[in-house]
Amino acid sequence: MNTAYQRIWIFANGCLPQPERLRPYLRPGDGLIAADGGQRYLAQLGLQPERVIGDLDSLSPAEVAALQVAGIILERHPVDKNETDLELALNRALDLGGRSVEIRIAAALGGRLDQTLGNLYLLSRPDLADVDVRLEDGSEEVFLIRSTALITGEVGDVVSLLPLAAPVFGITTTGLKYPLRGETLYPDHTRGISNVLNAPQAKVRLQRGVLICIHTHQ
Repeated sequence: MNTAYQRIWIFANGCLPQPERLRPYLRPGDGLIAADGGQRYLAQLGLQPERVIGDLDSLSPAEVAALQVAGIILERHPVDKNETDLELALNRALDLGGRSVEIRIAAALGGRLDQTLGNLYLLSRPDLADVDVRLEDGSEEVFLIRSTALITGEVGDVVSLLPLAAPVFGITTTGLKYPLRGETLYPDHTRGISNVLNAPQAKVRLQRGVLICIHTHQ
């Protein structure tokens, strides 16, 4: 994988009920990485990754052999390890693309709750603070807002803003049906759930804290 990629997709081995919903979001020239069994989602889309990363325990020996024959790079790690396959793939994407690359992670939402929460908290890593990294499954995109963000979609899309672990202060929004004007959201309250885009683009800015943005496509 060359470092000229502007965007890298990582396909995890989580829940992705409708892989075809991701096709409109894939662009020619995107880098493709499979985290272990995430390779099967790429196969359903008729795509090949540049590399498959993980312990490869979710792929059969025949599948692994076919990948080798196709010349795909296999980065095999021990089953007993401290990181998930997705975390290893994310590390590699950063190594290959640098801090200017956009990273999209598919099949990281739904399924096992522990895996979903772990995938979400991966986004809070300090080394990702300046990286545009999002969880995307074609129905929802999830990302963190540390200072400002633009949310682009269709009027009527649902947007939820949830504090990550602690209160978030000085939140101001435009382009949402229920605006916030320098306000605070608290993790033990649900005020930020189910806002709605009333323009094709909304802007969020905050003074302190980290927001989880969950944007549900129509």
